[in-house]
Amino acid sequence: MAHNRRPILKLGVVDIGVESAALPNGITVDLAVIRHPGASAIVALDADGKIPLLRQYRHAVGGWLKEIPAGCINAGETPRDCAERELREEAGLVARQWDRLGQIVTIPSFCDERITLYLARDLTAADRELDHDEVIDVERVPLEEAMTMISRGEIFDAKTIAALHLAREFLRDPQ
Repeated sequence: MAHNRRPILKLGVVDIGVESAALPNGITVDLAVIRHPGASAIVALDADGKIPLLRQYRHAVGGWLKEIPAGCINAGETPRDCAERELREEAGLVARQWDRLGQIVTIPSFCDERITLYLARDLTAADRELDHDEVIDVERVPLEEAMTMISRGEIFDAKTIAALHLAREFLRDPQ
């Protein structure tokens, strides 16, 4: 976190400020920066080769998005703790097998959010516990159908696209 930060707004996970940044070319500029606690996102693959795909209302983008389960890291949580909690809360699933697929940054021009991506398997049902501001429907879709939905433009959420591609590649060659 920058020492020379002027706070603008802190509301929930949004922490907007203006930071004076010395760039590698020697120029100093003031930049609007959103600081974020990070998040986790999960491709949960069942024994039938299907994943829970959420249809979630997202006001900021003006409607419904198709996404994998995901959410912000709470204080004291690791990315894996967050992934386990979000999978249970949003999709009503618990996984016994977890593989870390990687990490992405979402909007590096003005936000430091990093999302850790996971593949979860060996799933069992659990009770969903949606937050008060979450409006989510869940459908089970074959992984390959989800990939086709990306090609058709039905899935355009960046974390979902990245995670689905990484999961498919991991499943082809688990290293």
